[in-house]
Amino acid sequence: MRAELISARDIATAILPLRLEHAGVAVDGKPLLADLTLGIEPGRRLIVMGANGAGKSLFLRLCHGLIEPTSGRRIWADGTLRPDAQAMVFQRPVLLRRSVSANIDYPLKLRGLARAERHAIVARTLDRFGLSPLADRPARLLSGGEQQRLALARAWAMRPEVLFLDEPTSALDPSATRIIEEMIEIFAADGITIVMTTHSIGQARRLAEDVAFLNRGRLIEHGPAAPFFAGPQTPEARAFLAGDLIW
Repeated sequence: MRAELISARDIATAILPLRLEHAGVAVDGKPLLADLTLGIEPGRRLIVMGANGAGKSLFLRLCHGLIEPTSGRRIWADGTLRPDAQAMVFQRPVLLRRSVSANIDYPLKLRGLARAERHAIVARTLDRFGLSPLADRPARLLSGGEQQRLALARAWAMRPEVLFLDEPTSALDPSATRIIEEMIEIFAADGITIVMTTHSIGQARRLAEDVAFLNRGRLIEHGPAAPFFAGPQTPEARAFLAGDLIW
């Protein structure tokens, strides 16, 4: 399946690793993100954590290219911003006023794939994520959990090298959350790099291989997940994991 849907890319054209070098975002002179320096490596699950207002969603948008740094640099490995090699799913999924299957088909059509190839990919995607019974249902009549499953499945069908997820389970019940987490694990097994924000410490513990911890728009810890959770190095991170308010 990996060979069919997530086609191998020549190393010379890979967009990862992504580097931020002293990157910042300011609006009307007010810094919202400042002095971010880190690398996002291929094939890893990076979980971005921090209190409300820490800049997690803005960080994703900066990495994905929805906004440009006003200071510092964002550097993709191949030197370009490649929309075809990355995807982003938001907290509230953006779906077309079409059927479930048409939501998956339409982006493939925009990419120029032939009808037969599109139909094969749509069918495999629906089957892979248990959406086949919903194929003809209007996407906007789905439950919240079903809509998020569709948004993730649509992203998977596009064969991204890296997938940005902005708190994809924040509005879901525990059962729907578990389904989404299982999908994320499938993506990772297929070699898709995951960069995801979450406010759930439990979810971060389950999914993270690496952690980036933000506080007031600054990156104050970044590294492998196990040592971060075992012994965070900053008082802000220790307070966050303990459930204390961070001002």
